Amino acid sequence: MTVSALTVALVLTSGVLAGIINTIVGSGTLLTFPVLVATGLPPVLANMSNTVGLVAGNFSGAYGYRHELKGQWRRIALFGAVSLLGSIVGALGLVILPAAAFDAVVPALVLIASLLVMAQPWLKKRLARSAQTADHREGEPGKRWRTVAAEGGPLLWTGIFAAGVYGGYFGAAAGVVLLALFGLLLNENIQSLNGIKNVCIGVVNAAAALLFILISPIAWLPALLLMAGSLLGGQIGARVARRMSPALLRACVVAIGLSAATVLIFRYWI
Repeated sequence: MTVSALTVALVLTSGVLAGIINTIVGSGTLLTFPVLVATGLPPVLANMSNTVGLVAGNFSGAYGYRHELKGQWRRIALFGAVSLLGSIVGALGLVILPAAAFDAVVPALVLIASLLVMAQPWLKKRLARSAQTADHREGEPGKRWRTVAAEGGPLLWTGIFAAGVYGGYFGAAAGVVLLALFGLLLNENIQSLNGIKNVCIGVVNAAAALLFILISPIAWLPALLLMAGSLLGGQIGARVARRMSPALLRACVVAIGLSAATVLIFRYWI
């Protein structure tokens, strides 16, 4: 990395903006990763250093959502543990496996997640009606939907694990994927779900960062600059996001998710 006042300011500013974006939606990596590469870091080193640098912002954003997280600690512990396992697998994959095969599916994953967030209100109504119809046939009205809404079930846990794998590997827009899953399979308002998302992404990045620190060199100057910037950005992002209406927050998720998908499509497919 070429050290200059301009480079330091650029990396620090990108960290602040990424902290804001990650707390509101996710996909801040799409901003910071190209900045680190532009400063002269090799892509893999930039990816690992970026992960280390953004952890502080993830937990800063989660702390900003502490009021929405009250009473959800059992769910957070479960989802955090599943995210942790997925993250370890994904981080090991970054070190061991060739990138081409995995990268090919990333744009499609982010695009599908964005469309799911857009369709959440309609899809949740359809899921609730289908579950209630099945419950009436079995003589237990509403039981199946309440069960799904409470903990999500194996389908959600599998999705969280997969999002953890992706987050440990690269992580751009992993928050969009998690919000899509949470919105479909949990009966909570989007602000509460965003708080849980920030915790899970924090766990994913923290586990991957620790693994990278233990087994690979890290570019510590840009990582520390991103850390300082994202710490501030996480607090700003939480203040902004918590004041958004559910519809506006969902619109931001969709807009940034579709933008992330477009960037990734051009990067990997074109």
